[in-house]
Amino acid sequence: MAPAAHPAPAAGFPAPFVSAVLDDALAARARVYGISGLQGTGKSTLAAQLVDAAATRGLRAAALSLDDFYLDRPERERLARAVHPLLGTRGPPGTHDLTLALDTLDALRAGSATRLPAFDKRTDRRLPREAWAPAERMDLVVFEGWCLGATPQDERSLGAPLNALERNEDRDGRWRRYCNTALAQAYPTLWQRIDRLLFLQPPGFEVVPGWRWEQECAPAGVPPTAPGMTRPTLERFVQHFERVSRELLRTLPERADAIVALDGARVPTGALITRQGRHPRSRARPESDVTRRRT
Repeated sequence: MAPAAHPAPAAGFPAPFVSAVLDDALAARARVYGISGLQGTGKSTLAAQLVDAAATRGLRAAALSLDDFYLDRPERERLARAVHPLLGTRGPPGTHDLTLALDTLDALRAGSATRLPAFDKRTDRRLPREAWAPAERMDLVVFEGWCLGATPQDERSLGAPLNALERNEDRDGRWRRYCNTALAQAYPTLWQRIDRLLFLQPPGFEVVPGWRWEQECAPAGVPPTAPGMTRPTLERFVQHFERVSRELLRTLPERADAIVALDGARVPTGALITRQGRHPRSRARPESDVTRRRT
């Protein structure tokens, strides 16, 4: 009998797998445990399950998403006018409030009282601070995001457009170079806040549009009412993420601290693979500095 379509995000990942991931975080004494994976892989579902599993062991845990740190729409609109129109779309490198992310993670690591930022994707606005959930004295922070651990491409790789979006709307490559520069210069500091990183590895980028469409659809399997995306709109949207996603698929399996392969139904195809002495931080970071932080 064939498995139900894409059960993992809807029904949750299997309990033994969740337990194995939590064991990995605790064995590494990770205060901030990262989950990286392309769009639709079930990162937020796994993060929520880890928080629940930690609670059963008497631990205080919180889930945080890179999506919580989008630049607010007015800020992205200013970027779109000043740099490139494609920067008005949230999500790619260069469209996150990294100062807010660093301050939040540092406060959580220190056990200080803080609030967890939240972003409303339907209005495309950050929620006001009074709506953010309070948090303090966390034993574990599960930080998930579609491009955690991403590193920049070689400049020579940026010349040829990768898809229709780049070909038609970024003909001179200005947008993709801006995103690549952000990955090289701004994001490594954020990745350094991650003590250990798990990569949820899909079979390929080709599954992403279908997985993202499922997220856009109502539980009954019908397209949502406005302001949800139409299928053509979504196909264009995921092209914003294709270049970095394909680079992650190429490089992160060899740099992540833990990895699990997912099949086309987002189900783990084997046991969690863990590695010692590896970390997906910036390639430019001195090894001695990595060693100091991990001891």
